[in-house]
Amino acid sequence: MATVRGCSFPDELYYDVPNNMWYREDADGTVVTGMTQVAVAMAGQLVAVTPKKAGKEVQAGKSCATIESGKWVGPAKIAFDAEVAAVNDALVADPKMANNDPYNTGWLLRVKPGDWAGAKAHLTPGSQVAGPYEAKMASDGFAGCG
Repeated sequence: MATVRGCSFPDELYYDVPNNMWYREDADGTVVTGMTQVAVAMAGQLVAVTPKKAGKEVQAGKSCATIESGKWVGPAKIAFDAEVAAVNDALVADPKMANNDPYNTGWLLRVKPGDWAGAKAHLTPGSQVAGPYEAKMASDGFAGCG
């Protein structure tokens, strides 16, 4: 697992570094997505998560959910065209789950990608994410997690 400025990045995930999102491929062909530890640390304590509903199509670069904290409201942007297969209802009921465990219980959506092989080519594998995240944190002026 990579750690950059106190922020963790599990090796088995793929990352959309510019948008602070992670992706995990499941055996059934769906992809689970959520916000990175960096995203939730920058946002602060989450107070609301409003994802797109199951069955909705989302386009690459567009919002798949609206995230709200005490100091920020904004979109969680998906990196590829997909259909929402499932929503993490537990996260909707308790948004702090993303702050406490962004890579496990704090997942956001399960999606059916239009072209996962093509999408993966534009994402950063966990084993290679440390350098890109160090550069992003430096350019964003983000001191780190913790």
